[in-house]
Amino acid sequence: MTPARAADPSARKTASVRKRATRDETDLDGEGGQLSSSLVRGLGILRAFRPGDASLGNQDIIARTGLPKATVSRITYTLSALGYLLYDKELGRYSLGPATVALGYSALSSSAVVHIARPLMQPLADLTGAAVAIGTRDSLNMVYLANCRSESLVTLRLNPGSHLPIWKTSMGLAYAAGLAPEERASLVRALQEAEPDKAEAISAAIEDAIAQHARLGYVTSFGAWHSYIHAVGVPFRPRDGSPLVAITCGGIGEIITEQRAHTEIGPALVAMVEALRRQLEGEPA
Repeated sequence: MTPARAADPSARKTASVRKRATRDETDLDGEGGQLSSSLVRGLGILRAFRPGDASLGNQDIIARTGLPKATVSRITYTLSALGYLLYDKELGRYSLGPATVALGYSALSSSAVVHIARPLMQPLADLTGAAVAIGTRDSLNMVYLANCRSESLVTLRLNPGSHLPIWKTSMGLAYAAGLAPEERASLVRALQEAEPDKAEAISAAIEDAIAQHARLGYVTSFGAWHSYIHAVGVPFRPRDGSPLVAITCGGIGEIITEQRAHTEIGPALVAMVEALRRQLEGEPA
């Protein structure tokens, strides 16, 4: 009998690092017995598609999810059969199918917050010459739910579905500032575990956001994500039990200077969010 070959420790370590680096989900502590592993993996494959991805091959999906090749092949076949993925036989690549698109649009169209916010966001975008967006948390990122742009030729070209880092953007920092303390502590731990070398910077950024929000009613980010982007954000938690969201106004530093962010845009964004709250609760404008 041929002796079993010992597993290579370095190979195990490499696979572990790859999976940890590509996985952007928070751990579901205490939920393991209630979770369907196949469903979790299937949704992970759908989440591997990002804005701008026309299609992905199996190797792209494996790299982004950390799943074994056999698992990816089995689940992508199932998702294709159900219409959640489309498979191009000639290219050997997958794209999001109509069932996935319909699901996303159903979620957005059923959101009263997004529906009422959009008519309030556009005037602010026109006034500031910047982009106004609403988003919420998606694992360890923020995801755009809707956005409005001005007619300016120089504006942020992010669209619904775009993902942004939490601790480097006004949207993410405003969201963190709006969380309850225990929720925020859990988020900070997850962010620090994902980027242990940035643990102190993450903690400092979120603590500063909490202080800004308490003092000013809004949060600012000047060049933390990209050096040329300045933005202001405000958290908003609807009283009907809908999830916490963050609404931001952002653009290049030449348009949103630090002075303008504090004297004009921050107060205007706070007023817009208050108008949104009043409309959702049926109060007079």
